[in-house]
Amino acid sequence: MPVVKLYYDDLERLTGVSKDVILERLPMLGADIERIEEDHVAVEFFPNRPDLFSVEGVARAMRGFLELEAGLPRFEVKQSDIKMLVDASVKGVRPHVVCALVRNLKLDSRAIESLMQLQEHLHWGLGRNRAKVSVGVHDFSRVKPPFHYLAASPDFKFVPLDFNEEMSMQEILERHPKGIAFSFILEGFDRYPLIQDNEGNVLSFPPIINAELTRVTEETRDIFIEVTGTEEAGISLALNIIVCALAERGGEIHSVAVHDSTTKITPNLEARKMRVSVSAATRLIGVRLTAETARECCERLRLGAEILGDDELEVSIPAYRTDIMHSWDIIEDIAIGYGYENIGGELPSTVTVGEIHPTEEWKALARDVMTGLGYLEVMTFTLASEERQFLRMRRPQPPSLLKVASPITTEHTMLRVSLLPSLLEVLSLNRHYELPQRIFEVGAVFPPPSLQERQSLAAVSMHVDADFAEVRAVVDAVLEELLAAPASVKFVPSDDSAFLEGRRGDVIIGGVNVGVFGELHPEILENFELVHPVVGFELDLDAIFGDGR
Repeated sequence: MPVVKLYYDDLERLTGVSKDVILERLPMLGADIERIEEDHVAVEFFPNRPDLFSVEGVARAMRGFLELEAGLPRFEVKQSDIKMLVDASVKGVRPHVVCALVRNLKLDSRAIESLMQLQEHLHWGLGRNRAKVSVGVHDFSRVKPPFHYLAASPDFKFVPLDFNEEMSMQEILERHPKGIAFSFILEGFDRYPLIQDNEGNVLSFPPIINAELTRVTEETRDIFIEVTGTEEAGISLALNIIVCALAERGGEIHSVAVHDSTTKITPNLEARKMRVSVSAATRLIGVRLTAETARECCERLRLGAEILGDDELEVSIPAYRTDIMHSWDIIEDIAIGYGYENIGGELPSTVTVGEIHPTEEWKALARDVMTGLGYLEVMTFTLASEERQFLRMRRPQPPSLLKVASPITTEHTMLRVSLLPSLLEVLSLNRHYELPQRIFEVGAVFPPPSLQERQSLAAVSMHVDADFAEVRAVVDAVLEELLAAPASVKFVPSDDSAFLEGRRGDVIIGGVNVGVFGELHPEILENFELVHPVVGFELDLDAIFGDGR
């Protein structure tokens, strides 16, 4: 989860209260204080609250929580004649862009550091490592609108941020630290996104790097913000969060007209409205609430609220909050506004003595074994997709799967049947880092035909000398530690098409196939954009500790 650095002097100036009061009350807002330093505090926030990824957002929330301000914050968006012209050439590369201008800022080193911190946290939290959302902030005085968003040749040159020489866009991907880190986003494209002003000056090469020309400094008074990405909702939220944060610094928000196939005016800071039942809040929180009390609680969390009757509120949700998707989310905010310390607790009516479930015991044993062998544990999503589970793995798709009824994305359409695809995806995301890379996971899978939850152990090893002998030795060592009678294990040739023929094997215990291991097929390595050999295995822990022990 994002850890935000909050300097005491900056926080006190923006909230109007002492650091001691803030440190005492901040955890009750839903934050975890990681460490307290002499001049700052490091605070961990949940990823669903990106509006709190900056000192400005925290100060705004704390002013409400401490009842220094109440209700929905109001942000005026002044109309401007600035335009962003979107060329059709960028549609197949990175299609969406939204923009804004914030004027009359007075920036110091604290404000600039906070802005950069917010930018990077948004890249991670909303942007999926910049793939879906990337933010550029620019000194508006150095450029001339209207601006142009287009796709340019990889040979196009400009001076990137932190460099003093011109580089082509292709050279940036190969030599600039940001280019090396994020070049994977643009793999497979023959033209790259570019934002220029009306005189051809470059603002940014999204999602990689800004131009040195528009660097934001303490002398900057007007900041132009552009957010590009693959989904319009995500980039609009990122823009709203940034402009509202800069408005907390005294900035004036000005709109930009984005001319695409249609014209849209951004940012849109209109509040959404939702209704919530007071009796439902009473039932879920466990305290008796009146409509007036519920309204006050909403306002402490910077929500607008209007009483419609004895049992209903109409709640106004600020444009920087998209974590509120259901009335239950508002009820959670009411509980925070009421104060968790005021809710109280009750002892359970029955007394029991807990103990570790046997399943957790052998999962812990499996983890100990793998870490002892030098593997690093990862945790991946239980939700997966048919493409990653079967097509990329060269495995046939079974007729029966546990599918998500209404998936939000094409990446999460089913419950996984194997851990190996997820581990290969982790290797793919980290392929630019040093070798060897050895990772494992212990987690739930839902294999056909039963589709019942089972616990699986899977591991992969990637380096230039990875081969069948290595993975066979690892599987031998794992089974030696897990089984009381390892002599009962047999290895037979496998027909699993995810592995190379002749370099793959099945693990048989008591006549039951409990796993597979071997060298991953080169086609799979290509599907996951891996260039080094990978070996791996996957074992059914339920079968091993049930029938096999």
